Amino acid sequence: MLSWVGRGLATVASAIPASRPNPAAPASEDLLSAEERQLSAALMRVNHVGEVCAQALYDGQAASARDAGLREQFRRAAVEEGDHLAWTRQRIDELGGRTSLLNPLWYAGAFGLGLLAGRAGDRVSLGFMAETERQVERHLDGHLQRLPAADHRSRAVVEQMKADEAAHAQAAVRLGGIGLPAPVRGAMRLAARVMTTTAHYL
Repeated sequence: MLSWVGRGLATVASAIPASRPNPAAPASEDLLSAEERQLSAALMRVNHVGEVCAQALYDGQAASARDAGLREQFRRAAVEEGDHLAWTRQRIDELGGRTSLLNPLWYAGAFGLGLLAGRAGDRVSLGFMAETERQVERHLDGHLQRLPAADHRSRAVVEQMKADEAAHAQAAVRLGGIGLPAPVRGAMRLAARVMTTTAHYL
């Protein structure tokens, strides 16, 4: 139990180090106007919240998974999501922004969802993982359309995140994840919309 608490605190504090180099090449911030920097910082804050939730979901699913191999799968995915957490935090700092004030609440809520998904059974938990990653991939695609064209560093981070999320979804399906009912998928989209709208400002 203490290990999960420690991971939660590290996630909320963005203290999980990246295991891979940041994909963003050096670039001059002088290319961005003040308004563009503000928009990029807000979008990257939303993405950072998404990574806080991803860590929490995978922690919860790993804690309640019945199969040792599946627990390891969730932990491996969490390592890549930890890279995203570190990269988005770095980018927010570069842009002069801040992370969400509600990160402890985001983590707690997502951890609870991860526990519930895990207790519903391994195939359901994998299906939940696949659907989550598909929705995140679409969300990131929307951010690529909204980010300022000159913000190459943010774009590079988001593009790598999108590729990783797609790989996680494919792995979950390959391991036996089942499709979730339409009402569940709709509820997930609604919850994500509330989170992203709130995190844009808070």
